Amino acid sequence: MDINSKVKLNNGVEMPLLGLGVYLSEEGSETENAVVWALEAGYRHIDTAAVYGNEKSVGTGIKKSGVPREDVFITTKLWNGDMRRGRVREAFEESLRRLGTDYIDLYLLHWPVPGRFADSYLKIARLYEEGRIRAIGVSNFNEHHIDELLRETDIVPAVNQIECHPYLTQNPLIGYCREKGIAAEAWSPLGGSGARLLRDPLIEKLAQKYGRTPAQVILRFDIQKNIIVIPKSIRRERIISNSRIFDFELCAEDCAAIEGLNKNRRFGPDPDNFGF
Repeated sequence: MDINSKVKLNNGVEMPLLGLGVYLSEEGSETENAVVWALEAGYRHIDTAAVYGNEKSVGTGIKKSGVPREDVFITTKLWNGDMRRGRVREAFEESLRRLGTDYIDLYLLHWPVPGRFADSYLKIARLYEEGRIRAIGVSNFNEHHIDELLRETDIVPAVNQIECHPYLTQNPLIGYCREKGIAAEAWSPLGGSGARLLRDPLIEKLAQKYGRTPAQVILRFDIQKNIIVIPKSIRRERIISNSRIFDFELCAEDCAAIEGLNKNRRFGPDPDNFGF
């Protein structure tokens, strides 16, 4: 594997295994610079969302980088409020305008809004059939959400983007997704602020063993499981560091030890109980 490694989705589209996440990255130079630095470092996958408020800066950063649009895999997401108001097509067009592109590589339902997500997905599927989206998927969906969705459509989501890190490995859900042909993608793969995962004694011990940072150990653990990762950073040195995970390999014993850290502990909202 290398920084160009990709996962082949269920419709044949290839998605980079490593991407830059821009959640909580401020609109303007902060996001623009992060995108430019990531693309300079070899990333070819940027993950944003309408609700992040920085799609315009992502598009500007891509243009500033000089990397051709067709070489960058862009993910964005349909927000819950737009699902509730039935504004699927309108919200999609707004994301296109902000990003400065005429297509999206991967468009996701951001959360499984009760009573709305199935209909919203069907509307996204029409955009996909029109050739305006290369792949469609979901985010924060549990098994029963996907089961409900698949009772309404034959278009299986290409990706399920979920909270996933060593304290929440999500192995049963990931296994279920793979049985359905759905690629697993980890948001907050490093646990997010306050998680203390990067200071876990086992992770620190393995970082010393391999001569790597704790973040590199965790990200390597994920990609060895063929999980797509989108670590967020606005610091150039960390963006570069997070990409240097393809020139070493964790042994099976150490991977098993990391698996043993699972606490089924969420740091983000519960997909079965969210109020936004």
